[in-house]
Amino acid sequence: MTDQVLNTPLTRLTGVRHPVVQTGMGWVAGPRLVSAVANAGGLGILASATMTLDQLATAIEEVRSRTEAPFGVNLRADASDAGDRIDLLIRKRVKVASFALAPRQELIAKLKDAGVVVIPSVGARRHAEKVAAWGADAVLVQGGEGGGHTGAVATTLLLPQVVDAVDIPVIAAGGFFDGRGLAAALAYGAAGVAMGTRFLLTSDSSVPDAVKRLYLGTSDTVVTRQVDGMPHRVLRTPLVNALESSGRLSGLVRAVRNAARFRRVSGMSWPGMIRDGLAMKHGKELSWSQVLMAANTPMLLKAAMVDGRPDLGVMASGQVVALIDDLPSCEELIDAVVTQAADVLRGLGANLAD
Repeated sequence: MTDQVLNTPLTRLTGVRHPVVQTGMGWVAGPRLVSAVANAGGLGILASATMTLDQLATAIEEVRSRTEAPFGVNLRADASDAGDRIDLLIRKRVKVASFALAPRQELIAKLKDAGVVVIPSVGARRHAEKVAAWGADAVLVQGGEGGGHTGAVATTLLLPQVVDAVDIPVIAAGGFFDGRGLAAALAYGAAGVAMGTRFLLTSDSSVPDAVKRLYLGTSDTVVTRQVDGMPHRVLRTPLVNALESSGRLSGLVRAVRNAARFRRVSGMSWPGMIRDGLAMKHGKELSWSQVLMAANTPMLLKAAMVDGRPDLGVMASGQVVALIDDLPSCEELIDAVVTQAADVLRGLGANLAD
């Protein structure tokens, strides 16, 4: 384990040793990966959107059994049971609550009053300004290079905008995979970096080995709306090509089937799914067809990430997949990232002093 120390507002806020965050990837960021990141000194984020409330409670306990280090849980702010999940995090004394969408101001206040660090994810400066004004402790900003749901603005443009706009720690995501990126993010004024694809491609990730090999063997990603109606960066595969060329009606039929499958997997009732759909429709101003298509996401990801059937599912991926060719452990990865970043920063200082 490296003895390098990069003390930043992120490490001081969360109590982790290194300013490196593993993002809450559905079906991927489970107890095994999260605890490995935590034990290596980073901030592991448990993905809860694909879990029932009871499954989330069990997952938190499993992480606790594997590590004594701080970790976080990613929540859907628009979920019908978001309040119950927040109560669970408070009871379990989870250190960090992260959100893919901005939580309501009263939810932020409730978490902060209980001593939970609140870190929403955003893709635009105005969203960062909003959650900062509501009391968020930090913000994770993802540029268009990132995998999964993504925007069109590159990290190198979005990050400095957000750093200049808010006075809370900013975590940079989208396009990071090594220590040079961490050093660059710190130079921009960020407090650390968050990585998804890079942590997915570790030996501690539970993604099937055959699927990992597909990631390592490709460099081609595409942003498609055919998964769930919103921009989604995934690996380009024959299935994705077929989705891109399919008609609207076939997409809706597929979405209805996947909604039924997701209901069985998640334990949700149809009324619960409808309530979540209404919240999603209002929060993102989506059409009903887009809301229905959102059921595609968890099941198409599960097919590849859990069942090992990339021919039947999609694989979210950042553009950095083209630069990754190994499967280190989380400890090896974080040590290498932090050591290289420290070396780069020292080298820059020496060069400027000459």
